[in-house]
Amino acid sequence: MELSGEDFGLVSGRITGYKEEMAALLEKMVGIAAISPLSGGGGESKRADMLEEILESWGVAVRRHDYTDDTGTTRSNLVSRIGNEERTLWIIAHIDTVSEGNAALWKSDPFKARVEGDRIYGRGTLDNGQGVISGIFALRALKDTEVKLRFGMGVALVADEELGSKYGIRKLIEEHVFGKDDLILVPDWGSKDGNKIEIAEKGMLWLKITVLGAQAHASTPEKGINAYRQAIIFLNRIDTMLHDKYNASNAIFDPPVSTFEVTKHEKNVDSVNIIPSMEISYLDCRILPQYDLGMVIKDIEDVARDQEFGEFKIKIEEFNREDAVPQTREGSEIVQLLKSALKELRGLSPEVVGIGGGTCAAFFRKKGMQTAVWSTGDDVAHEPNEYANLSNIVEDAKVFAYMAMWKDAPR
Repeated sequence: MELSGEDFGLVSGRITGYKEEMAALLEKMVGIAAISPLSGGGGESKRADMLEEILESWGVAVRRHDYTDDTGTTRSNLVSRIGNEERTLWIIAHIDTVSEGNAALWKSDPFKARVEGDRIYGRGTLDNGQGVISGIFALRALKDTEVKLRFGMGVALVADEELGSKYGIRKLIEEHVFGKDDLILVPDWGSKDGNKIEIAEKGMLWLKITVLGAQAHASTPEKGINAYRQAIIFLNRIDTMLHDKYNASNAIFDPPVSTFEVTKHEKNVDSVNIIPSMEISYLDCRILPQYDLGMVIKDIEDVARDQEFGEFKIKIEEFNREDAVPQTREGSEIVQLLKSALKELRGLSPEVVGIGGGTCAAFFRKKGMQTAVWSTGDDVAHEPNEYANLSNIVEDAKVFAYMAMWKDAPR
């Protein structure tokens, strides 16, 4: 292997030395909420402002890609790259977060970081603050030590991942930011010991389901049509139908089956004594690649047509749709490079898996680009009291740097 142990020792030591700065920057990120306007937030531009300033203070050049969404909100992406090599190893991490959910379930303010030992608690610490911090500090260490690289190293900090990436990685791919022969690593999912590499994702379908009835006084229900009741009946019917019909299993995925979950529910009426005329719910479907998403929608629409009567109507809308794309080959360069790095640095022989969660990887795979999803962490994304382990942030950064440096990487 041509990689100098002395060179990597220099880089590894530099990354370890950044540990306190890593913690401080992640805490600062938590304090800048970066929630989509569609979830009641103001987007990620303020967080991007802070990160751009940090990167530039390190002497790292930043290209900023801002887009205006349908609400008029600026959605911000940052792209940095070092090295003159022909190909680039890209770390893709998103800077937006989901909302806190039920704030009462948090032990502390979700947007004020709480540190307990190795853990940093707060919304977005793991998803995807850990990947952001590991990526940019790996880049900084390689720049500061000026070691020789096999691949240029790039970091893309992207917007809008939590709600479909319309103003994030999709735009950057359209603008040809990434070369067709570049390698893509997305640290937006992981396992406790870092011993799993994600190479496949289920199809993702989010549906907005609107039930229209007729408003009336609750004491005279015969004068109205209760949209809430009809929504409950309809959602129960499609839940049963979907689980019965789309019941195949594929062992590469965790969980191995398609999932169908009713999630968000919009406010209907303000008074207890009013029968609601409209009910809006959302359905999150993560569907095995063997199934066609269009057929899933058709089956749901068929149930809706069977249930409609009188003034009562059901409207089905696609809120977000990502059809499953071909998985990354286990023998691909990116997977073998990552496996080799984990073997060398951690003594691991990782397995390849598929997941139901959608990441930026799907958009690269759709373009035929070599892409792996990997990081180290507990499965607490989107949960109350979300946290990241500082030790994982440090050690993942070393893996990223090692992959860019290794001269004898497998092809």
